[in-house]
Amino acid sequence: MPSLKDLKNRIESVKSTRKITKAMQMVAAAKLRRAQEAAEAGRPYAERFNAVLGGLAASVGTGDNAPRLLAGTGSDQTHLLVVMTSERGLAGGFNSNIVKLAKQHIERLRGEGKTVKVLTVGKKGREQLRREYGDTLIGHVDLSEVKRIGYDTAQGIARDLLSRFDTGEFDVATLFFARFGSVISQVPTAQQIIPAVYETAAEEDAGADTTLYDYEPSEEGILADLLPRGVATQIFSALLENAASEQGARMSAMDNATRNAGEMIDKLTIQYNRSRQAVITNELIEIISGAEAL
Repeated sequence: MPSLKDLKNRIESVKSTRKITKAMQMVAAAKLRRAQEAAEAGRPYAERFNAVLGGLAASVGTGDNAPRLLAGTGSDQTHLLVVMTSERGLAGGFNSNIVKLAKQHIERLRGEGKTVKVLTVGKKGREQLRREYGDTLIGHVDLSEVKRIGYDTAQGIARDLLSRFDTGEFDVATLFFARFGSVISQVPTAQQIIPAVYETAAEEDAGADTTLYDYEPSEEGILADLLPRGVATQIFSALLENAASEQGARMSAMDNATRNAGEMIDKLTIQYNRSRQAVITNELIEIISGAEAL
């Protein structure tokens, strides 16, 4: 049974931990507001941009004149997985859920005889994947010095991917990130970005804008110019979603940790009071017994 001093020290230790988790919760809440606003503000542009590219892609098709980013290499043997996680931990299951989805894809692709390569964005994902799939890691993007996600960050990652695609390092590229739903809902998502995949049927069924456009100089030329920007736009959107999801997950995790610390303090306080009462009782018994003996 722990002594009174040990219990008191433990109570003080848990109280200090609770102060830290409470402070981290408040910081995450402040950051979440900005990150959520940025993610939600970027969605309309990304959706409309993808809709325009989807319309162009449907018109051009995947024939000989189609850009390589749309038509692909003609093979799907080599897959590049771009796994986006955070640079810091203490965010609940945020990083683990993204890595788990990526691992499932790796196992499925390997089972089909495909070659898998992994590019990590964020330290936490790299740490987890390196344990089992260190042979698949071909690169890493460090965002620890990036204070605020900007389009330049996405452009840098996009240029790296496009350069690797042009040199034939992979045939298919897929993004892995968490789509922000709410503070308690971050959905791990896999999104193929090379070759570009656009869904237009759902928009037509929903009665979306079906205006016909004439393009100059040509649809193929415009696609060739817009598709690299489309890759950067999708990466930027994923980074914003990930940033909001990270702060939401951290806020929720720190809130749970703060509540758990409070419950532990209550239990330890009860145990401390009972032990202290037992010590006092024993001392009284010894005093009374000594007095009766005299």
